[in-house]
Parts: sequence; structure tokens; C-alpha cells
Amino acid sequence: MFFGETRCWIYSIEWQKRGLPHAHILVWLINKITPDQIDQIISAEIPDKHIDPNLFDVVTKNMIHGPCGAFNNNSSCMSDGKCTKRYPRKLVSDTITGNDGYPLSRRRSVEDGGKSVVLKVRNIDIEVDNRWIVPYSPLLSKTFKAHINVEYCNSVKSIKYICKYVNKGSDMAVFGVGNVAASLDEINQCQLGRYISSNEAVWRILSFPIHERHPTVIHLAVHLENRQSVYCTADNVRARALVPPATTLTAFYSLCQNDLFC
Repeated sequence: MFFGETRCWIYSIEWQKRGLPHAHILVWLINKITPDQIDQIISAEIPDKHIDPNLFDVVTKNMIHGPCGAFNNNSSCMSDGKCTKRYPRKLVSDTITGNDGYPLSRRRSVEDGGKSVVLKVRNIDIEVDNRWIVPYSPLLSKTFKAHINVEYCNSVKSIKYICKYVNKGSDMAVFGVGNVAASLDEINQCQLGRYISSNEAVWRILSFPIHERHPTVIHLAVHLENRQSVYCTADNVRARALVPPATTLTAFYSLCQNDLFC
């Protein structure tokens, strides 16, 4: 694993409306990443073109958000005149961690040693600095040469948000079936269904995994103390009554007493 030995993980495959697949992955590490290690693993800055030209090409091609706002108010991320992804971000000289949400990644200004690059947006040359960089892992970016957003989660709130995002399900679409000759039935006229592209259809037909997690999560058979269901026959009724078999709930309690993870 790139970031160290993993304790557990979960991922979900999604498809954008034009059909391109992407994955949302959440990983728990056995050894937590310390604040002074974040900058070694995750970067939100334009790399030096002369020191690492390959990484520079990948980042400038795949990891620059927009630009939106004043540069392009018609960008898909804009809502009520503001970027829903909170770009451009604040320039900071050092990574700042907190007790809630995501840390503020180091984004140095040009005067502080940061880099900038000139992009052509709507036939206009625009100078983009570190405020527009999507956080990434240099190792993953150079390995896959694609858009891979990597964030450090340091709070329960951010993990709860990502778990909700990973499990939010497929896109939905409302569509209508019209028949001029028939009488108007507003209830049956509109239906709600999943929006599935051809790529997603092929993925599902070939039975490729869409959700996966380790360790596997199951629902526990919740019951009061000594009120669990016990199945027996006439031959083993006494033995079952004296030593009832463990349920998923009682087995989980036993695990919590012995396993360090719990």
C-alpha cells in the first residue's frame, strides 16, 4: 500500500453522466499519519518543472481546478456566483491541521517560493498559482498519470461525510411518458429511475465489483440478554438450553473484549 499498512478500506465505483468511471476510496491506516508527514505524502502545489517534469505535466494537465469564478462564471462548479468546491483556496506557507474537517494544505505564494503556470482559458492566457491545485499524491499521480484527488481525513466529521459520499448510490433521473390520446394521469406520467450509461451497463453485465469493503460489514442480530432465537430438535433441546449457540451480537461483544481494533 502506498501510504502504509492498512487496517480497513471501502470503495465505490461511480459513472459520470458522460459514462466515464471513477472510484471513491476511503482507507484506514494502522499507523496514523502525523502532521509533519502530510507534506511528504500529499501536495497541493505546482511541482518544479525542472526538478520533476513528468509530475509537472501530470499536475498541470489533471489537477488544476477550473479556473472558475471571475475567469469562467459559467463553470459547472459555480452556484450563486460561488464555487461549490471552495476554489480558489487560501494561500498558506505551512500545512495546518485542526480537530474538525480537513487540514489546510500548504499552498505557498509565488513570493514565498510557490510556482505558477499559464493556462489558456476561453482563448485568454491566465496565470494559475497554487490556490487552484487539487490535493494529490505525487506517487499516485506519476504512477497512473490521471486525476487522483487525495485528502487526509483527521476527524470523525470528515470520515462520516466521505462514507456518506461513497454510499450515496447511482444518479437518478425523472422521465415522462406522454400519450396525447389518453386521459391525463399526472401520477403515472412521471417516473423516477436510475441514470445508467452504456459503460455502467457493461460493467454490471460483466459482474465487475461496484462496492467493496474490508472487513465485510454485516447487520447484527440485535436481541435482549438471553432472549436470542435458539433452534433445536427433540434430541438436543436440553443441550441448546444449557449452552445456547453464539449469535452475531454476542460474538461481536466477545470480539470487542479481545480485539485491539475495537
